[in-house]
Amino acid sequence: MPGVRTDLTRLRAVLTVFFALDGFVFAGWVVRIPAIKQQTGASASALGLALLGVSAGAVVTMMLTGRLCRRFGSHPVTVVCGVLLSLSVALPPLTHSALTLGAVLLVFGSAYGGINVAFNSAAVDLVRTLRRPIMPSFHAAFSLGGMAGAGLGALVAGALSPTEHLLGLTVIGLLVTFLAGRALLRIPPPVPPEPAPRATSTPSGPGTTARPLVITFGLIALCTAYGEGALADWSALHLEQDLDAAAGVAAVGYSCFALAMTIGRLTGTRLLERLGRTRTLVVGGATAAGGMLLGALAPALWLALVGFVITGLGLANLFPVAVERAGTLAGPEGVAIASTLGYGGMLLGPPAIGFMADWFSLPAALTSVAVLAATAAAIGGVTRRAAER
Repeated sequence: MPGVRTDLTRLRAVLTVFFALDGFVFAGWVVRIPAIKQQTGASASALGLALLGVSAGAVVTMMLTGRLCRRFGSHPVTVVCGVLLSLSVALPPLTHSALTLGAVLLVFGSAYGGINVAFNSAAVDLVRTLRRPIMPSFHAAFSLGGMAGAGLGALVAGALSPTEHLLGLTVIGLLVTFLAGRALLRIPPPVPPEPAPRATSTPSGPGTTARPLVITFGLIALCTAYGEGALADWSALHLEQDLDAAAGVAAVGYSCFALAMTIGRLTGTRLLERLGRTRTLVVGGATAAGGMLLGALAPALWLALVGFVITGLGLANLFPVAVERAGTLAGPEGVAIASTLGYGGMLLGPPAIGFMADWFSLPAALTSVAVLAATAAAIGGVTRRAAER
C-alpha cells in the first residue's frame, strides 16, 4: 500500500510544521513579556493575573475543540485555529494596562488551546496507525519552534518594538498556515486500529472505564505544563531581575530550555522504546525537579542556564506521553480532557508564581516547579500498569 504509506509520511511532515509554528509563535510572545510588562506598568501580581488569560482562554476552548474535532475532523479545525493564533499574537503589544492585556490574552489563549487539541488529536490517530511511539517527535517540533522563536526574539529585542516583532509573527504564521493547511486538508485522515474495549468512548465523551485513567494522565500533564508555563512566562524576568542579565541574554534562557526539550523529544521515541512509558515518566520527573532547583536558586547566571537545560531534558517527554495515552483511551475528547488539565497547570502557574514572588521572591516561587515535577514522577510510578498498556 505505497499510496497509504506516502499519505502517512506527508501527514507526519505537515503536522510537524504546525507543531513547530505553534512553538514559534508562542515563544515570540513569551520573550516580549518583560517589555510589555514595562509598557503596561503592571506589578508582578498584576502581570500574573493578566497572563492567566492565556491559560484561561485555552482551558475554556479545549473541550469545545475536542467536540469540533469529533464532528468536523481534526484537520480542518487545526487550520482554522492556526489562522486565529497567527492573528491574535499581534494583539498584546497594543495594550497599555494589565486589564486590557489580560483580555487580549484570553483571545490568544483560546486559539492556542484550540490548535493544541486539534493537532494533538490528529497526531494521536497517526501514532496509533503507525504503531510506533512517535508522539515526542511532534512535540520536539514544538520545542524547536520555541527555540527558534525565542532566538529570533533575542536577536530583534533591541532593534524592533514588540508591536513590530509580533506583527511580523502574524505575517509568518498566516503564510505557513496557508501553505501547510492546503496540504493538510488534502490528506485523508488515517484510520487507526480499533481501540481496546476499555478505551472506547461515546460521542459525548470517554466511557466510564476510560475516564479515571484519562484524568490520571491529565494530572501528569498538569504537573508538566505548570513547569513549561513557568519557564515560558517567568524565566526571562528571573534572569533579568535576579541575576542582572541583559534583555537579550535573558531571552536566551528560554532558548536553552527549549533546545533541551527539543533534544529530549527528538530522542524520545528511542527512549520510550527502550525504557517504556513508566520509567520515562519517573526518570524525567525526577530529573526536572533537580534541574529546576538549580535553575531557581543558582547564584550565577551560567548555573541557572544549566538548570534550565536539565529541566528541559527532564520535562521533555512527560506531556507527549500523557496526551498520547489519553488520546488512545478516549479519542479527541481524551486529548481535550488531558490538555485541559494540563493547561490548568498553566492556569494556576502564572498567578501562583506572581503572588509567591510578591510574598517571598521569584526564585523561591520557581521552586514550586520542582515540587510538581517530582509529583508527576510519583504519579507515573504509581500508575505503572496503566502507563505501560
